[in-house]
Amino acid sequence: MTFDSNQLIERLQHLTAGSPCRRWVVAYSGGVDSTVLLHALAVSTYASDIIAVHIDHGLHPDSSRWEKHCRDFAGTLRVGYESRRVSKAEKMENGPESAARSARYDAFRSFIKPGDCLLSAHHENDQAETLLLNLMRGSGPAGLAGIGSIQSFGLGQLLRPMLGVPGDAIEAYARQHGLTWVDDPSNDDSRFDRNFLRNAILPELAARWPAVSNRLRRSAELIGEASELLNDLADIDLKTLGEPGKLGITRLRQLSAVRQRNVLRRAVRLCGLPPPPATRLHQLIDELLPARADAQPLVTWAGAEVRRFRDSLFVMPPLPDVAGDDAGMLVPGTSVSLGSGLGSVSLVEDGGAGIDPAQANTGIAIRYRHGGETIRIDSRGPTRKLKTLLQEEGIVPWMRPRLPLLFANDRLLAVADLWVAVDCLASPGLKVKWFDRPALK
Repeated sequence: MTFDSNQLIERLQHLTAGSPCRRWVVAYSGGVDSTVLLHALAVSTYASDIIAVHIDHGLHPDSSRWEKHCRDFAGTLRVGYESRRVSKAEKMENGPESAARSARYDAFRSFIKPGDCLLSAHHENDQAETLLLNLMRGSGPAGLAGIGSIQSFGLGQLLRPMLGVPGDAIEAYARQHGLTWVDDPSNDDSRFDRNFLRNAILPELAARWPAVSNRLRRSAELIGEASELLNDLADIDLKTLGEPGKLGITRLRQLSAVRQRNVLRRAVRLCGLPPPPATRLHQLIDELLPARADAQPLVTWAGAEVRRFRDSLFVMPPLPDVAGDDAGMLVPGTSVSLGSGLGSVSLVEDGGAGIDPAQANTGIAIRYRHGGETIRIDSRGPTRKLKTLLQEEGIVPWMRPRLPLLFANDRLLAVADLWVAVDCLASPGLKVKWFDRPALK
């Protein structure tokens, strides 16, 4: 198979059909693959607004020289060029491969504006490596589908138009056009899993099955189709279970174990959370579903957690620790942050009833529950224990100690944006607004 600029443009036209790209942002490492991608795009008449973006991890003593090579090559093509240096990946968690990829894509995301397309030079061999890597990790259909050709990315899209192109066709293009590129010696270090597959395993497989990369790519495409069907089925099930962040347990139990796992994977993904390891997925089925209705079981993994309350499973990002100190002083016209994932609280005038402004002007302290709090919310009713009110209202237990309580000295004026003490109401008054509030029920 050969590769040329026309093939690239045909693929880009297919990927962007109905959604024209405003600007082409090329992920340009300086290696042969991204060099060919940038050159083939630049010499065409299809794309006019092109910018090459180089991310320097600073992991090699020659990285500055590589950056200069990239800058010079972009200049010869008369395309825009930007570079950014990111922190050393080996100091980050989850290993250098994963860390470098995460840092790189975070940097690319900062360049993407609405309507932009980020182009990556992943090709057929990369797809084969990814499939084998995910097989070794015990991945499910979504992982075995490999690298996608198009996906949302920041404010734009990420496109991989060379996924069907073999690596040797890309190198042949580079030689034909007399291109020069950067050879990163770390690509020869087989301590890294992907390099081990590329340098040791795939050549052996290709010696026995010459078209192995093409076959693996085709398998990934077929698994991708199956994965889409599983997503469709999960979406059908979700319509009967509620919403991704809150799933009804009674109906979930009526599904087979296979469909339970499928819909839970889908719910986690739709909530924008990291996928659960297989052990955690089985734990959700085996421990959370059969738990007592009054129990509060919890299953966690990096970046996500699932809790149960009454007849619902709550899929959510990890909550911060319960605050032991006051959150701060609140006065009209200001807001107080409650911490990561908990939003912020403000006092606003909306013409309706609310906290008496005379109470607020001297400042209101935001505190958290210590136990024994009481409040009277009905002029015809008695003073009530806050614990009882929260139970009757069905507030999830993990949010009860995280509710912002508004105090004037030791007098409880309001409980978040739920209740205001009747004896400090005024009309017009100040309404408590809780922005980016987590789910309470």
